[in-house]
Amino acid sequence: MSDLPLVLVTVGTDYHRFDRLIEWVDRWYAETGRGRVRCVVQHGASRAPEHAEPRDFLDHVELLELMERAAAVVTHAGASTIGEARRLGRLPVIVPRDPAFDEIVDGHQIDFLRRIEEKGLVASCADEKDLRARLDRLLDEPDAFRLAEGDSGTAQAAAVRRTGSLIDTLMTVRGGTSALPAQAPAPAAGEPEEYPSVTVVIATRNRPELLRVALESILAQDYPGDVDCLVVHDQSEPDDTVAVDKPGRRVSVMVNTRSQGLAGARNSGILAAGGDLVAFCDDDDRWLPGKLTAQVAALRTAPDAGLACCGIRVLYDDTKVDRALDRREVTFTDLLYSRLTELHPSTFLLRRDALVDRIGLVSEEVPGSHGEDYEFLLRAARDHAIVNVPEVHVEVLWHKQSYFAQRWRVIADALAWLLERFPEFRLAPAGYGRIAGQVAFAEAASGRRRSSLRWARRTVRANWREPRAYLTVAVACRLIKADRIVRFLHRRGRGI
Repeated sequence: MSDLPLVLVTVGTDYHRFDRLIEWVDRWYAETGRGRVRCVVQHGASRAPEHAEPRDFLDHVELLELMERAAAVVTHAGASTIGEARRLGRLPVIVPRDPAFDEIVDGHQIDFLRRIEEKGLVASCADEKDLRARLDRLLDEPDAFRLAEGDSGTAQAAAVRRTGSLIDTLMTVRGGTSALPAQAPAPAAGEPEEYPSVTVVIATRNRPELLRVALESILAQDYPGDVDCLVVHDQSEPDDTVAVDKPGRRVSVMVNTRSQGLAGARNSGILAAGGDLVAFCDDDDRWLPGKLTAQVAALRTAPDAGLACCGIRVLYDDTKVDRALDRREVTFTDLLYSRLTELHPSTFLLRRDALVDRIGLVSEEVPGSHGEDYEFLLRAARDHAIVNVPEVHVEVLWHKQSYFAQRWRVIADALAWLLERFPEFRLAPAGYGRIAGQVAFAEAASGRRRSSLRWARRTVRANWREPRAYLTVAVACRLIKADRIVRFLHRRGRGI
């Protein structure tokens, strides 16, 4: 292996070309760096360099290994690569894509780069001259782009602490995240209090008894405003006997007109909803009487927020576990670090305009429709902090399930997809380790031992304290069965 300082250039593996950066680096290497540095270029869909060492693809492990040895990491303004470089103690050298050169870049990336530049979290280059100056400095100061002296665990820990500022910058959401008042402001004297209409979307499939219990709990709400229920039958015959038409309380029946499954059914209901607010309720859950009243009051405290949630009571076998967050808002950063099971979809209450115009419908792209509620929460929180009512207002029934091999594989595929969908996880090592650990566990439970151990290594690299990595090894080595661990956690109101 060469003792020369390593310059790692990575422009991602998507289809968005960035030939300009490759040309600039390759020209500098041919004229100045050859014989003085080793230059590895992951060019993806961009044109390969003529002089530097080309690599069209590097898998995640290879990329991290090179990044850990690199004296400098040169990249575009991708949050994923920037976060990984800083976590490994390197100050990323950034050449942003520019629409003036017909390079594909979205507004989120432009805004992200602006904010991290203001905090000095990257070394940004405006043109080829700037990039050459950065790389020339490397020839005289091989450690110029390290965040801390040396390459020890202490130096890496320092990088992670600094990356905390990067996370805070990235997660600044629309409208800010100021603390919410303890209670909704009272209407002005003499003004009648207005109660927005609510449409509750209930997706169902062949569970008529449970459905009726859910509907009864919604119709019995103490909320003074109008409440309409849309029962969306997915892959099943519609049951018109549940229809109700009373003043202020109605139940209508329709069929899923979109893709089969929960996401398509919910989206069918959202698009048919006529209320100011849209709520979800699973057909096997039950709302407690004050749910809507408490959440509408909470939404009034944050007029720009799109989503409100509340606490849940988990019912599993003969056990009951209350899960409620002791806070009145949840940010994007919070959700990167934890799924926060308390934010169950049966608690969701959304402003319909924010849902349709800003947050977007429930994703129908998630593999196997596993975890689409978490993906939705992340999008909602990235738009604006989620309002939370810190009391229990929904009872959630957890069923015993058979986690056969094929289902575990769907879970693994869906979670890996989520990590790709939200590169911001790279900026939160504990959050990335949590999801990677879940993928590892699912792979082990499905019998894919080699894949599970690879994911377990990624988990430990991100966060060695993540227990899912060690549970994965136990399952992969057949020391314990995955289902036994899941049942143990469910009895305590928790999941893997």
